[in-house]
Amino acid sequence: MRRRVVTVYVALLVAACLGLAVPLCVSIAARGTSEMRLDRINDTARFAGLAEPSVLTGSEDTLAGELAAYDRLYGIPALVVDRDGAVVAASREGVGLDDLAADTGDGRIPEAVRTALAGNRMGTDSIVYPWQEGPLVVAEPIGRSGETVGAAVTASPTGALRRTTLAQWAVAWAAATALLVVGIAAAGPLTRWILRPIDDLEEATRAVSGGSLDARVPTAAGPVELRRLGESFNRMADTITAMLESQRTFVAYAGHQVRNPLAALRLRVDSLSRHLPPEGAQEHRLALDEVDRLTRVCDSLLTLARTEDAEHATVVEEVARVAADRVESWRPIAERAGAALECEAEDGVLVRCVEGTLDQALDALIDNALKFGGPGVRIVVRVHGAARAEDGTEYVDVHVVDDGPGLSEDQLGSATRPFWRDGHDGVGGSGLGLSIVVTLLELQGAELALRPARPHGIDARIRLPL
Repeated sequence: MRRRVVTVYVALLVAACLGLAVPLCVSIAARGTSEMRLDRINDTARFAGLAEPSVLTGSEDTLAGELAAYDRLYGIPALVVDRDGAVVAASREGVGLDDLAADTGDGRIPEAVRTALAGNRMGTDSIVYPWQEGPLVVAEPIGRSGETVGAAVTASPTGALRRTTLAQWAVAWAAATALLVVGIAAAGPLTRWILRPIDDLEEATRAVSGGSLDARVPTAAGPVELRRLGESFNRMADTITAMLESQRTFVAYAGHQVRNPLAALRLRVDSLSRHLPPEGAQEHRLALDEVDRLTRVCDSLLTLARTEDAEHATVVEEVARVAADRVESWRPIAERAGAALECEAEDGVLVRCVEGTLDQALDALIDNALKFGGPGVRIVVRVHGAARAEDGTEYVDVHVVDDGPGLSEDQLGSATRPFWRDGHDGVGGSGLGLSIVVTLLELQGAELALRPARPHGIDARIRLPL
């Protein structure tokens, strides 16, 4: 937008300068020409009044002296011609009509002289421009009893007039150029002043989209329309902030309220072990696992509520150690389910993330692999070394790969949506596990991608920035 505003502004400025300078230059040339023509018309009219007897009698003694004196004083050739264009008297020896103008129309008589011989005076609308050469020819008809018998003609050199016009043009164009330079120099500050409300709105929008929900647009200055737009944006930001705060409060409250009863429930279920027969031990362990899983879900909700805050409590974690800890924690459950759970990790890779995010992401992915992988599924958690993306960002990939039945391409694309379930093998679920993982990862610049494994199964990849 800034480039467009500057382009329109400069184009209008150039058009305005040209619109002022060009008519001014034409006016300067017209004024100089008019002043010279009026002065020569007076002189030529005087010669026309003196020339009538000479034209009628053919005597040129007195008239020739007047013309010669005028030529010597002002350097302007003058002559008198009869109705046929023949020279009756001239200010210089040998001067004829052919010598008065470069373009004589018919090759002999200038246009102004032909007009005068027709009994008319030539108009004053012609202009002498600096690039035009030749004298300014002025002719006055000589008449007697309403009949034109000849014409008095002067041919004024235009060199001085053209030089004066050119000098005045130079001053006019210098002023127009200075105005143009000043206007272009002011284009940057003026454009920034005009677009400042839009820049403020852009900065506030970028801040809000980046998580700074307290960013607002100043509405004290600027056009009325932009002030109203800023006020609407601020009201929208207030509404979104209130909604998110209410959502976080509800999630934190629900997770906290459910966590305490779950802790009490686990203690009671654990105390039942001494009252159960040996054949009920397996079911007892499964019940404890489910209570532990519900506790982890509550922890996920609390972490999600904390992570959505503007400031996050981050820690530095070694990816291989976290992966190994989660595999060890899940191995007993995997053994009871008849699954194989392995870890292949490269040590020494560190990431900074919100505490518990990587643990919960791996828990959700391993849990899904055990739940939907089927009997005898093999699950491998792989941690690759650091790599560099095309934009120069360094990252590490953590893969949770199973060889279960897997999902189709369309199902993999939908699996991270909230409440999505495919009802695989009749196993239910809330459909929130992966969506919570995606939210936790995206809030700290990480991402989750689900892809098909070869020859079958799912390859869930977590990409964490270093």
